[in-house]
Amino acid sequence: MPEATLTPPAFTPYQRFATGLLTLLQFAVILDFMIMSPLGAMIMPGLSMTAQQFGLVVSAYAFSAGVSGILTAGFADRFDRKRLLLFFYGGFLLGTLWCGLATSFESLLLARIVTGLFGGVIGSIVMAIAADLFEPALRGRVMGLLQGGFAASQVLGLPFGLYLATHWDWHAPFLALAAFGAVGGLLIAWRMKPVDAHLSLQTDRGAFAHLWHTVARRRHLHAFFVTALLTTGGFMIMPFASAFSVHNVGIALEQLPAVYLVTGISTLFVAPLVGRLADRLGPLPVFYTGSAITVAMVALYTRLGPSPLILLIVINVVMFAGIFSRMVPWQVIVAGIPAPEQRGAFTAINAALQQLAGGLAALVSGHIVTIAPDGRLEHFPWVGNVLIGTTLVVCLLIRPLGKHAPAGTQRKR
Repeated sequence: MPEATLTPPAFTPYQRFATGLLTLLQFAVILDFMIMSPLGAMIMPGLSMTAQQFGLVVSAYAFSAGVSGILTAGFADRFDRKRLLLFFYGGFLLGTLWCGLATSFESLLLARIVTGLFGGVIGSIVMAIAADLFEPALRGRVMGLLQGGFAASQVLGLPFGLYLATHWDWHAPFLALAAFGAVGGLLIAWRMKPVDAHLSLQTDRGAFAHLWHTVARRRHLHAFFVTALLTTGGFMIMPFASAFSVHNVGIALEQLPAVYLVTGISTLFVAPLVGRLADRLGPLPVFYTGSAITVAMVALYTRLGPSPLILLIVINVVMFAGIFSRMVPWQVIVAGIPAPEQRGAFTAINAALQQLAGGLAALVSGHIVTIAPDGRLEHFPWVGNVLIGTTLVVCLLIRPLGKHAPAGTQRKR
């Protein structure tokens, strides 16, 4: 076949703008969730919270996001996706502002519930918009760039958030994020075009019937189960990563921003590269490679004792490279599973199950991990074993779905 067929099509100017805008939203939503982990070392003593209470605060966001996703799934394909995005993004900003004003465990818990009700749906809407706007041959690159929002939250958001928290208090990052996020909302309202082509494909059946027809498909159920398993391990480890780094590895609290900064910078390069590889090689080989790296590095990371800063950084960089080499190809596979008229409902349910599985994992993790009198976390390797186990199971389950990935994501021959 001529070499020209190996060259993926280029983005249009509007596609580049839309990718940048959606990445900005991903940055804000992911940072809002991720900031809880590094702030845990300050929030727990600041509000006199136990590990179990902090696990509940983290999981409350996920549980409420899961419930919200299920409740909105039946209606997700009934509206212009731009309008749907604006509604939920506005509620997310209000919830984030509330987090910045919370002064007790109960107040913070309620704030995280409200933030999750709105913020948990945004990721699914973003993925549905991306799949609507980009053909299959471009989705690897798009998903890689969207996952770059995760990296950007580490490179820019987490170090800056930790700087604000250490120079003022832990409320400051949430207040700053609410102000920054308002800029993204204005850009959506002003420049984003309606995303409503799917409306002409809708049938007359009601919201519940639409939800049922989306859930009842065997391939959809298969994908939902894989998503839940992929989420479980990560949510068990993330809430206690900062406390583990400080109390078990022996890193000073002031050095935490350096860990997130270097890891995030490396991920900024890794995520788009993984997306391009998924477009050229197909998502499955990339996913399996990422899974092997993840298993090896999680086994090492969760068993670290007192170590130098540079070793912790290197392990984090390689571990997150493996994690993103799973996330990006999985998003490519998922984007091609539902039909356009079911895409909103499918992504909402998928995100809801992801949040519910993550919330359950964080809650269980809070009961597995205990805090010793000297502040060290005990039983942390156990949660790493859960991630390793779920990764191995997913490697078996993902193959039937990956075989039927969109043709544009496979290597042309």
